Amino acid sequence: MMDTVAGIMTGTVSETVESAKPRPVIAVAGFQHETNCFGGENATLADFQMADSWPEMLFGDQVIAQTKGLNLPIAGFVAAAETAGLQVKPILWCAAEPSAEVTDHAFDTIANMILDGIKEAEPLDGIYLDLHGAMVTERFADGEGELLRRIRAQVGPEIPIVISLDLHANISGDMVAQTHYIGIFRTYPHLDMAATGARCAPVLAQLLKGAPLCKAHTAVPYLIPLHAQFTGAPPFDAIYALPGQMETDGILAEIALGFTAADFPDTGPACLAYAPTQQAADAAADHMLQCFLRAEADIDSAMLTPEAAAKKAHEHHGAPLVLADVQDNPGAGGSSDSTGLLRALINQGSTDVLMGLMNDADAAAQAHAAGVGQVIHLALGGKSGPANSHPVAAEFEVLALSDGTCRYSGEMYGGGIATLGPTAALRLHGADAEIDIVVTSQRNQCLDLAHFTHIGLDPKQYRCICVKSTVHFRAAFDPIAGEIVPVAAPGLFVCDLEQLPYRNLGAKRLPKHSDDQTDNR
Repeated sequence: MMDTVAGIMTGTVSETVESAKPRPVIAVAGFQHETNCFGGENATLADFQMADSWPEMLFGDQVIAQTKGLNLPIAGFVAAAETAGLQVKPILWCAAEPSAEVTDHAFDTIANMILDGIKEAEPLDGIYLDLHGAMVTERFADGEGELLRRIRAQVGPEIPIVISLDLHANISGDMVAQTHYIGIFRTYPHLDMAATGARCAPVLAQLLKGAPLCKAHTAVPYLIPLHAQFTGAPPFDAIYALPGQMETDGILAEIALGFTAADFPDTGPACLAYAPTQQAADAAADHMLQCFLRAEADIDSAMLTPEAAAKKAHEHHGAPLVLADVQDNPGAGGSSDSTGLLRALINQGSTDVLMGLMNDADAAAQAHAAGVGQVIHLALGGKSGPANSHPVAAEFEVLALSDGTCRYSGEMYGGGIATLGPTAALRLHGADAEIDIVVTSQRNQCLDLAHFTHIGLDPKQYRCICVKSTVHFRAAFDPIAGEIVPVAAPGLFVCDLEQLPYRNLGAKRLPKHSDDQTDNR
């Protein structure tokens, strides 16, 4: 039995597929949303249909053609399906920028399209779904669990369902019960999204050959702020080494760190283990849990206040200081237009500073109307974020303009295209401050150097770079940074978890309030 599961882990399943038999038919679909229950606007059907940091809604063969080569789970699964001896029938793929709850109309419409596509694709041998794991809808706290329940009710208990989830998934009992296997990203920044989808293909192929997989699911009893979830440093580098170590014992081990802005009883980290026997699965899940319990004291969730960060930037020398505006990350439901950090930099008289991405369609439109080289008065930002964030009224020089079509250059999204809408590079001239800001017309997490270079700004030439991102930026900015510091400026994605008005969390422990933090609701 151990050899069978080891074969799943190494992906050597092509030998088990008899060429004389028809290839198993697998329905493939994707439906992704990461839900912030504490602010912002709901995700409508139009949000899933539009292109932003991801492609627009795709149907049928578009799913394969327009995700091929991208760092997306569905692209990884499709590419690995041939080696695994699987025949793919794509239905649809869609994602929306993180926001508040998914509307009932959007959820039901997309869920029904997936259900109808599965029906049309029958007879099927299996199903693969590219999901996030932290979707909350207006009606369902566990969006993925409800989607899986509907699919399972339609196809019956025997069809293997394999899914991939984001590292920030909040894993419910329903998700585990309705699926045969769940693969989860193992890096944050998420450099292994396609690799995670690819891992699912040989597992599904082995399930179709009758390989037994018992499963165990264990919740971790504390929450971890996302800015503390970086997997490239302790303690999570060691925790995410566990799945690879367990492979030698024939265990499929998966770990999620949870998405803290989804107010849901299952919010938080979780461990999954799959093995030929229930005893082995239970033991593996418990081992991972014990590792989490020992690591709790080593998790660093400190952030600087905006004022302390601005002072640090003023005194910094050498390679760029990167200030992460972690609570205004649009990739976690932030508005990407809060001005707390910008105001602190202005008050400090900061110069040689680059900031992005500030989402302000009105300001971008005024810059485009004025033209490059013009100086215009703007009330920038502070229009859709937290109540304590207000526009910055100042004079801005228009340095450059773009249509906002930005091809990613970094490892995480390399090859993909961001749709930023009309975009402007502006230079704020204050009494003492001089700050360059990239202003967009659509929310987009600042996680790639191309967000700046596509409009003619070189981040390496600045003393300080401010990014509206939580951790994803590290893949591109770590190599050029002298130091990286998370900043607790006001935003809709609150990382000081003691400040969140959780109502559905249960008994999960929260990280203690840091002395460097302030109330940033």
